Amino acid sequence: MILVTGATGTVGRELLKRLGPDLPVRVMAREPARVADAPRTAGTVRADYDDPASLARALEGVDRVFLVTSRVGRDDDARFLRLARSAGVRHVVKLSAAAVADERADDLITRWQRDNEELLRGSGMEWTLLRPRSFMSNTLSWASSIRSEGVVRALYGESVNSCVDPRDIAEVAVRTLTQPGHTGRAYTLTGPQAVSAAGQTAQLAELLGRPLRFEELEPGQARAMWAARHPEPVVEALLGSAERQRRGAKSGVEDTVEELAGRPAGSFREWAADHLSAFARP
Repeated sequence: MILVTGATGTVGRELLKRLGPDLPVRVMAREPARVADAPRTAGTVRADYDDPASLARALEGVDRVFLVTSRVGRDDDARFLRLARSAGVRHVVKLSAAAVADERADDLITRWQRDNEELLRGSGMEWTLLRPRSFMSNTLSWASSIRSEGVVRALYGESVNSCVDPRDIAEVAVRTLTQPGHTGRAYTLTGPQAVSAAGQTAQLAELLGRPLRFEELEPGQARAMWAARHPEPVVEALLGSAERQRRGAKSGVEDTVEELAGRPAGSFREWAADHLSAFARP
């Protein structure tokens, strides 16, 4: 039995599409009605990291887990891993982040991810770590301003990031969950080339067939924008992450996706072409 957490998230949705109908799958969600694309064999369990009894029910009879946590600073991983070990789970594949391998990264989010990785390594269960760069799908946050104004606004627009297609992360996750040879491994996942926000804007403009304008945000403007959505420590972490990107920390390209999925990693242009309707005017 494979338990999939984060099933309503960017990677979890893609993972469910790729788990074959012959695999016993259980989906854990706070809101089961939001789960889509689950295999026909999958059962959905209502569970919450804040409710140990519900986690125990979700973990009953489970052998392998795809683990996603997103509440920065919370102890969701610790609580889940204790119960998973008690339930007899053998192997946990955790979605982490590429920044944990960067010694210069010391922001709140990265420290939290590092701590969670250490918890998994010390849990007594077999483990695999997936460490992606930024998701290509993060550019969907530009969709509204592209549709209404033809504008993309971002910080450090010429800095590059080897962002990765979430579908590629899901492909790798399927293999690490269902094939031998991946325990005790940490995989950094990137796209085939590093691209800047200004470069992504130019590619979207070409695909849409209309001009788009890129507007560089000042750090103070980015801070105000993020403060509307996140607490101050997270805002500081995002600003620090952007500064590291400006210094080139996120430009490296890995061939891990090709090695594990058997095909080259998808480009941003390919991802954008497949999601162009999100950016197009009605």
